[in-house]
Amino acid sequence: MRRKIPPLQTLVCFDAAARHESYTRAAQELALTQSAVSRQVGALESFLGVPLFRRTRHGVALTASGAAYARQIARRLEAMERDTLDAMAGQGEGGSLSLAAVPTFATRWLVPRLPGFARLHPHVPVHIETRTRPFLFADAEFDAALYAGTPAQVQNWAGTRALLLMPEDVVPVCSPALLPRGKPVTPAAVAQMPLLQQSTRPEGWRQWFEAQNVDASNARGGPRYELFSILAAAASHGLGVALMPTMLVQDELARGELVVACNKPLAGRRNYYLVTPERVDARPLLQVFSDWLLAQARQG
Repeated sequence: MRRKIPPLQTLVCFDAAARHESYTRAAQELALTQSAVSRQVGALESFLGVPLFRRTRHGVALTASGAAYARQIARRLEAMERDTLDAMAGQGEGGSLSLAAVPTFATRWLVPRLPGFARLHPHVPVHIETRTRPFLFADAEFDAALYAGTPAQVQNWAGTRALLLMPEDVVPVCSPALLPRGKPVTPAAVAQMPLLQQSTRPEGWRQWFEAQNVDASNARGGPRYELFSILAAAASHGLGVALMPTMLVQDELARGELVVACNKPLAGRRNYYLVTPERVDARPLLQVFSDWLLAQARQG
């Protein structure tokens, strides 16, 4: 049965016009004339029986239906492009995996281990894009996500299942220049030092001080950084003390760029998970990767 799908060129023109909300700029991107883009969009509107753009004083703007359709078309065109690039690279034999991942965990823990996966599965490229918050798998072309969160956050991620990889222990670290005689100090002494905050975990220091029975009035004070990689860099340059997952600063600790400011690790309230969409047609390749990843996590 013939599929009810518009021509690809029509969809490409619509995607460009939707991103720019301009036929002129879409035409410039696609090396077409403005009238050609306009004709393609008009043909698509006739095909769908739905207006996708409305005229404005300054050009065109997406209708509500147009915006919703544009989101769907954009992710499907991106998926087609990835599949095409894989095929062009001769990687179609084994397929590929697309992962969303929290950035520092991906760069510090996952990527150093991926050569082992590549040796076992040389024809399976693993694509990685960063995401720090839950998203709808239905709106994104990811096979799985590597996510750091609390059990409640994972449980509330609709339409997914989660595999626990490892817990997260956190410890205060800083430049050795900030410590008297280069030795670890007491929790009370840490409370008097400049604190560096992780913006997505605003209660981290408060929880650590509470566990040490220390009243720290500045537990929520200090500069905030979104990524652990930036936090580690700020700490290594002497800007203050950072509360870091030990697994993410092993290299800096080994090189002496960072030292443990207070040897009082705390079992974090977050864990690392492999999150997958909850659907019955899970890809066998994803199960292979999941088993390998879990084995890596058990090794530490």
